[in-house]
Order: sequence, then structure tokens, then C-alpha cells
Amino acid sequence: MKTDFTISMYINLLNKLEESGYSFFTFEKFLFTNPPRSVILRHDVDSKPEHSLEFARIQHERGIAGVYYFRANQSGWSERVIREIADMGHEIGYHYECLTTCKGDLSLAIKDFNQNLTALRRLAPVSTICMHGSPLSKYDSRDLWRVYSYREFGIIGEPYFDLDFSKVAYLTDTGRRWNGSKVSVRDKVETSLPYSFKSTCNIIATLAENELPEQIMFTFHPQRWHSNPFFWASEFALQSVKNVVKRYFYVE
Repeated sequence: MKTDFTISMYINLLNKLEESGYSFFTFEKFLFTNPPRSVILRHDVDSKPEHSLEFARIQHERGIAGVYYFRANQSGWSERVIREIADMGHEIGYHYECLTTCKGDLSLAIKDFNQNLTALRRLAPVSTICMHGSPLSKYDSRDLWRVYSYREFGIIGEPYFDLDFSKVAYLTDTGRRWNGSKVSVRDKVETSLPYSFKSTCNIIATLAENELPEQIMFTFHPQRWHSNPFFWASEFALQSVKNVVKRYFYVE
């Protein structure tokens, strides 16, 4: 059995998606075109931006593009990486977590949102945003939009609000697994397409049987994918502990 969550496995997945007739899109381009037989390549840059840069280079070499959502914190923010990914033609977005960082204060959170969005726009155009789940926080940053409107900031889309997940399958490697709904606090959607896979190989096998829908959003956390055996094992061990904590203490 091939080792999962490696760079070679990621490349294999891209190959099989292409062979199955899928085209790749940024979130922004998908919203404008609603294309058939399409995959949105979404990347949440929670930490280790260099890993996302590696993903971006792999895609650029293939002539495809994805969207990269950057957190405004020390672990996920790198101006050099943001600029380099944008220069390759990928979409840059803001991975906001304002209600968490502002401890539920809505007025402070919207100011924080605007400040961070402005800083990111100094580095690259930004037209879409995506919530960071902050699993250890009691606050859901999407609640910010119960009071405010992200469209007032020139934002055209947020995946959790602007995709129809009854038509678009949502596949995420949250928890370093493709069937992580039980260990996911917020990175989940209400859908009539409840796909659940044990591994990337299972996804590839399903592709071979032509059993996936016409439109898919893949969410990757590039810091979880490693080619180095030591770092692969370290990430596996760390994420396994995190999953236990989230499952028994934070997931209702």
C-alpha cells in the first residue's frame, strides 16, 4: 500500500483528476464561470507557508492554479511566499479568524478583519475569503457575518456561504484524513453528497469508476503533506493526538 499524504501521492491525485477529465479552478474563477467537470483547488495555509509554496510550484509547472488562504499570524504569514504564489497566477485569499483572536468582540473583530485584509491586499489582489476553524476556540468567525457583510469589503465569495454543497462535493484533508468529520469542529458542510474516504488511494479508485460528481472542492492543508519520512512520521503522530483531543473534548 502506498504511503498517503506525501508529495508523490498529491501529484498522483492531480494526474488522476486530469485523466478523469476534470479541469482545475481557483475559487474566484469558479464563481464567475460555474464550469462543468471542475475541481476547485483550495489550500488553507495554517502554518509552514513553504509547504504551500511547493504545492503552488507543482501546480504552476502543470499550468493550473488554485486558491491559497493565508492566516494573519506568525505561523501562516510570509510576505515572500504570498508574493511568489501570487506571481505564479494563483489566487490569494484571507483565512480569517477574527472572532477567535478578538475573543468574540464583534466591533474589534471587524476592525481586525479590515486591517488584515488591507495588509494582504498590499501583497496581492484579494477577492475571496475563507473561515479558519480555530478548533480550540468557542467562537465561530463566520458569525461575524450575522452583523456585517463581507461584500462591503469588496469580497465576492466565502466558500461556506457561496457554494451549493448539494452540487459541489466537499473533500477536505482536515485531521490529516479524508473522513475526518468526527474530528472536525468547523471544517464541515451540510451536504447531500456525503463522501467519506479512508485514503487518497480510495479517492483515486473512485475516480477510476467515474463515481464522483461533476464539481468538487478539494481542501488541502499543505503542511500535512511530507516527502521526508521523519517529518511525515512527526506530523502523523502530532495530528493523531490532536484528533483525539478534538474528538473527545471539542466536538459535540
